[in-house]
Amino acid sequence: MADAIFKRASVRRFTDDPMTDDEVRAVLRAGMAAPSGGNQQPWEFYVARDRATLQLLSEASPYAKPAAGAACAIVPCMRTEGLRFPEIAVQDMSACVENILLEAVDLGFGAVWMGIAPEPERMAAVSEIVGAPAGLEPFAIVALGYPESEPHAKGKDRYAEDRVHWLS
Repeated sequence: MADAIFKRASVRRFTDDPMTDDEVRAVLRAGMAAPSGGNQQPWEFYVARDRATLQLLSEASPYAKPAAGAACAIVPCMRTEGLRFPEIAVQDMSACVENILLEAVDLGFGAVWMGIAPEPERMAAVSEIVGAPAGLEPFAIVALGYPESEPHAKGKDRYAEDRVHWLS
């Protein structure tokens, strides 16, 4: 997995090749394996594949354009009711999305995380597009597919010793 961490790059251009249900499930399975405070697992997912829905998602935010050309878009949503630790659900969701991105790299796909939360207008637009009920808030859009070209991770090794404070 360390390779996936350093190979991960935001992929915004995809081929027209579709993804199978099993390929999408593999990525979702990784998302659902994320750590979660009190094991509350606040996530639910909408998976969009049809061009009309992908186009609508791409228009829900000025930064969501890559959804239009993706094989699919995953919309991780956060439950707001019945959570043991609601104050840390955002951290749970972030870990979930990161797992999705890393698994995508590991399986040879490209992906990009497009933030929706905490912007109320964007959240409302995405909620309407996917038909999310009350109590389920869109957190992000992850465009996913086969990369149009080989991704080049800009992330290299970002380790900075001056940001580490060793305690004795």
